[in-house]
Amino acid sequence: MATSIQLPSDAVPFNIFASISMPPNDRYRGAVVEDLQLPPAFCLPSTESVSRAMELAYDRDFSHIPVLNHDRRPLGYVDVAVLKEKWEAGTASPVCIAIRTTTVSKYMTKFNRSASQHYTLITPLTPLAELAEFLRDNIFALVTDQGRNFVLAVATSQDLDNFVTRRGR
Repeated sequence: MATSIQLPSDAVPFNIFASISMPPNDRYRGAVVEDLQLPPAFCLPSTESVSRAMELAYDRDFSHIPVLNHDRRPLGYVDVAVLKEKWEAGTASPVCIAIRTTTVSKYMTKFNRSASQHYTLITPLTPLAELAEFLRDNIFALVTDQGRNFVLAVATSQDLDNFVTRRGR
């Protein structure tokens, strides 16, 4: 036998899901960067030769490669397409007479590290909706640990699109 409960006419139904802070049409369904299952980051030391950087970029089919200093802190990135254009035009030489090799630091795009430039921390636990917002104005995102000590992965808009396709809408 079923029992029914009579609620007062002024009662407001409680929705347990209303307290979850998720945009109403979140296409990522609350997923975080970790859910993208990104491969470990491939980074170059700032002292890497241009010829080796080109070789590694094409071996791994990357379009942008982070460049790190000797403490493994991000300095900037190499845009592989731009470097290839310079290489083919003869302006990015694999050999420099003075030091025997030309390093990627000469051709990298440096990150803006001024006090006026806001740093957006992207970690494995960053919601994909926040990552998507960041990627509206940036080519890629470096995924780091909470302390920004290590570059763990590189995320792009294509990674987000692949995630949505793989997961279904």
